[in-house]
Amino acid sequence: MKVNAAITGIAGYLPEYILTNEELSQMVDTNDQWIIEHAGIRERHILKGEGMGSSEMGVRAVQQLLEKTNTSPDEIDLLICPTTTSDMIFPSTACVICGKVGINNAFAFDIGAGCSGFLYGLTTAKSFIESGARKKIIVVANEKMSALTDYTDRKTCILFGDGAAAVLVEPNYEGLGIQDVTLHADGSGVQYLYQKAGGSKYPPTEETVRNREHFIYQDGPNVYKHAVLKMPSATDTIMDRNNLTGNSIDYFIAHQANLRIIDSVRKRMGLDKQKMLTNIDHVGNTSAASVPLCLWENEKRFKKGDIIVLATFGAGFTWGAMYYKWAY
Repeated sequence: MKVNAAITGIAGYLPEYILTNEELSQMVDTNDQWIIEHAGIRERHILKGEGMGSSEMGVRAVQQLLEKTNTSPDEIDLLICPTTTSDMIFPSTACVICGKVGINNAFAFDIGAGCSGFLYGLTTAKSFIESGARKKIIVVANEKMSALTDYTDRKTCILFGDGAAAVLVEPNYEGLGIQDVTLHADGSGVQYLYQKAGGSKYPPTEETVRNREHFIYQDGPNVYKHAVLKMPSATDTIMDRNNLTGNSIDYFIAHQANLRIIDSVRKRMGLDKQKMLTNIDHVGNTSAASVPLCLWENEKRFKKGDIIVLATFGAGFTWGAMYYKWAY
């Protein structure tokens, strides 16, 4: 009997503090109308507090997931954490989360694939489930993008927010769950989207701090140009391989980076606007957490068997798409 990997539960967490466009306009030369027109963002959630890393949000999402699915921490045998904003360079944030929620029978690791991290993590979980090596896997994407955001840079500070979402992945024998996936990477995109300092190439020094090299650098036009080509290409591959059309798809969720990019992909797919699910207006770009957060917020909308196409694009460059059948 064929085994598929399927999401059997989902939970999310957004910090209480909300950073509005009006507040940003008091920090940099921008305004609400310009931000909405260029990015489709009205507000974003920000994690506040001394010593609060991205794991704080991941822990809350995982705890809610375990409670919601009536799952004991001891039942989890693998935890995967896609994140760009690890608490520390080491140990992994996945290990930190396991320690805080009492997951003691699992192995755990982080995945660094930028905004494509959730699809990379879910695909990794798929391999472990389909092989029979693991039965209950948590994929938790948590991102504290505010920690990498330069709030003097009007081009990037409007984009990013913080948040986390976690899914439980288990075997499915009804033909539901992950049907097909395509993932890609192109290292020539490194120069357009990166954090220069803080790693082994440019360790922290007074000079790197003074030059503000520990924040996100983004060449917006080049990132946009590649995103509007790569995400549609990946979705085309998935749709062609599985004879999908705009009419046969129930919902489409793309990485929530920019509303114009998402809409351009939707149009290429021939998809009605009501099938395109977004939350960018109130969460901004939460990197690896954006797709699962959107799934979480729309969970009650989905019916068993619904066809959902997921698409991502992120730093690296990394990108991909997934054909998924909702399993509950």
